[in-house]
Amino acid sequence: MTAFPSVAVVILNWNGKDYLQQFLPSVLSSTYPNLRVYVADNDSADDSVEFTKANFPQVEIIRNAKNYGFAGGYNEALKHVEADYFVLLNSDVEVTSGWIEPVIDLMQSDATIAAAQPKLRDYNDRERFEYAGAAGGFIDRFGYPFCRGRLFDTVEIDEGQYNTASEIFWASGAGIFIRRSCWLEVNGFDADFFAHMEEIDLCWRLKNRGYKIMYCPDSVIYHIGGGTLQTDSPYKSYLNFRNNLAMLLKNLPRNRRFPVLFTRFWLDFISLLKFMADGKFKQARAINKAHVAFFKDLFKNLKKSHKTYPQFNRAGLSDKSIVWLYFAKGVKKFEDVK
Repeated sequence: MTAFPSVAVVILNWNGKDYLQQFLPSVLSSTYPNLRVYVADNDSADDSVEFTKANFPQVEIIRNAKNYGFAGGYNEALKHVEADYFVLLNSDVEVTSGWIEPVIDLMQSDATIAAAQPKLRDYNDRERFEYAGAAGGFIDRFGYPFCRGRLFDTVEIDEGQYNTASEIFWASGAGIFIRRSCWLEVNGFDADFFAHMEEIDLCWRLKNRGYKIMYCPDSVIYHIGGGTLQTDSPYKSYLNFRNNLAMLLKNLPRNRRFPVLFTRFWLDFISLLKFMADGKFKQARAINKAHVAFFKDLFKNLKKSHKTYPQFNRAGLSDKSIVWLYFAKGVKKFEDVK
């Protein structure tokens, strides 16, 4: 690399002192020369800000006035950051020393690349991909996200099978690189999402404008996952179901909205029945609550929707149903999604 565009790594923190203590040293060991590291605090109640100031004085602090959630928290924080590239990094991520250079090299090689992600491995099972992003995000015809290396709860071991840089549909919010100009062009995250799916919605809006989203296997980071909301949290289920429907409404072309959403409501209803059959009544109620919220915000989200997508970049969009392939056909690996 002959030139080093400026890079800002921004870690959103909410009561995450232990994660900052554990993982900030790896971030500060990054070898990229034109780098600034920020902790954006979402009005934490613990002493994580004071701890960071005392122990990592080279880290710059941004203090949000309240907890805006993941989406709104980054929107607020990045108003105060100037850099060619933003890296939105979860607080529960360990990075490797040369993790930034390969991604910036890749993005610098093509001005149409708006965002990219490294390879995500599991911090606690280090040869296995990590659920939140694995080797890049994809989406099926009904809006269900999946990853190269992870279909639903089946996560593959990294055996080098996804070691080629390639276009994807969405980059994981656990460690997403994005051009500042592209972030500003689409006005960042949708703050109404609060948390979950906001990075997929962001990438979809970029792809509607013709941009590329990339996966860079030469950069590896290790993610714990579930650090803020546990996997079985009903609130997490609520956010996932609500935000996924809102994302479809906002980003699908008009002629696809009704058939896709109609199918999704029935698929969600099947999920609700399964939760009830398994005795997970709080999870079932979360789906019902998500649907109520979706209709409550229907016109609000319609106003955010795009009318036409002449430049839509469909790379990473599967015309298959991942639900059918996984649960009916027994497909458990990405390479078998045909």
